[in-house]
Amino acid sequence: MTNFFKSMTGWERLFAFMGLGMMLTALFGIIPDALAHGVTQGDKGYIQETTGVHAIPFVYLGAKHMMTGYDHLLFLLGVIFFLYRMKDVTIYVTLFAVGHVVTLLSGVLMEISINAYIIDAIIGFSIVYKALDNMGAYQRWFGFQPNTKIATFIFGLFHGFGLATKILDYELSPDGLLANLIFFNIGVELGQILALAVILIAITYWRKSGNFLHHAYKANAFIMMLGFLLMGYQLTGYFAS
Repeated sequence: MTNFFKSMTGWERLFAFMGLGMMLTALFGIIPDALAHGVTQGDKGYIQETTGVHAIPFVYLGAKHMMTGYDHLLFLLGVIFFLYRMKDVTIYVTLFAVGHVVTLLSGVLMEISINAYIIDAIIGFSIVYKALDNMGAYQRWFGFQPNTKIATFIFGLFHGFGLATKILDYELSPDGLLANLIFFNIGVELGQILALAVILIAITYWRKSGNFLHHAYKANAFIMMLGFLLMGYQLTGYFAS
C-alpha cells in the first residue's frame, strides 16, 4: 500500500485521500450540522426572535461559536504548529481574523449566500491544506511552496462565509443587525484569543517534552485525516441533497 501511494503524483494522492475521506464518512460517521459552522437549536431560536441591539448575548454567541468550532480550531492549530515567535503567531492569526470578519459582515449585510455544504467542504480543505503544508508535501510533490500568509488570509475569508451562510438562513431582524453582527465578531475574536491561548500552552508544553519533532509529522497526518473526513461528509451531503 505504501509503495502504491508513493507511485502516485501529488494530485493523484490528494484525490485518493479525498475519496478515502468520503468513504470513511459514509461507513463510520455522521457529523451533526451543529458541529461545523452550525448554530444549536436554542441559539437558533434566540437569533430568529431577537430584535434590537443585544451586546452581551451576541458577544457570548460569537465566543461560543469559536470555542466549539472544531474546524476553526483545527485550522488554527495547523497555522501555529511550527510558529515559535509570538510575533509570527500574531501576524498569522490576525490575517485569519481579518478574513473571517470581512466575509462574515459582508456576507450577511450583502446577503451573499453560498451552499453550506460547499463552503464547509472548502473549510475542510483548508485544514487539509495546512496539514500538508506542515508536512512539506508541496515541495516534495509539486516543487513549490505556496505563500502561507496569503493562504491563511484567503482561508479566513472562507471560514467567515461559512457562518455568514448559516446566519442568513435564520433571517435576523434588520433592527440592530449591524450592531449585533459587530458584537458577534467581538465575541468571535475573544473566543479565538481564549482558544489560541489554550492551544499555545499545550503545544509549548509538548515542544519542551523533547518528542515534538519526532511526532510532528504524525500529528499533522492526523489533522489532515480529520480535514478529509470533514470534506467527505460535506461533499456526501451535497450530492445526497
